[in-house]
Amino acid sequence: MNKTQQQIVALAGLFQAMEAVNTLAQTGQTNQDTLETALKSLFITNPETTLSVYGNLFQLSKGLKQVHNLLEQVDNTKRLNSVRYALAIIHLESKLKKNTPMLNELAKRLERAENQTQHFGLLHENVIASIAAIYTDTISTFKLRVQVSGQESHLTIEHNAAKVRALLLSGIRAAMLWRQLGGHRWHFIFKRKALTKECSNLLKQLNLH
Repeated sequence: MNKTQQQIVALAGLFQAMEAVNTLAQTGQTNQDTLETALKSLFITNPETTLSVYGNLFQLSKGLKQVHNLLEQVDNTKRLNSVRYALAIIHLESKLKKNTPMLNELAKRLERAENQTQHFGLLHENVIASIAAIYTDTISTFKLRVQVSGQESHLTIEHNAAKVRALLLSGIRAAMLWRQLGGHRWHFIFKRKALTKECSNLLKQLNLH
């Protein structure tokens, strides 16, 4: 997998999580596999490959399609919320990388949450609540916040709100990966052609293009 493809994997992880945030906020529902893929990525801190953060390409199929549609500018009005969340997350991660105490706190708290998964399982509400609390106590303290739009009746349910925050934290993980792989916001403009080509190649591997 070349570097541009690895960048696409990180973007797919980010956009898949942000679309899950949007779906949850609008409908109160989320796909369990998507949630599991996002949360698992938080605990894979020394991956052998970029793809191993998410398991395999199939687990990122929704995100790959979203990134491809975004790059090809296919009816992006449906994705405005997801794009807005993703750009905000990329910005927040750029703030986080300069804040060593917060990075250390994140690492320590995620280790504790990972220990919880041994007892309860990854998708247990206690684990999701712990991950959500990490987001609240760290990323949410920045001046810029991700303003999630949706149905208040869904977002005021505590467990839904916790899932949203946990997914946002997984977005930070993806944005960190994107940056570590040399990704920049200007790539969406100046490297669009190369990104689109490699995204198409990855979708072909899944017979989705």
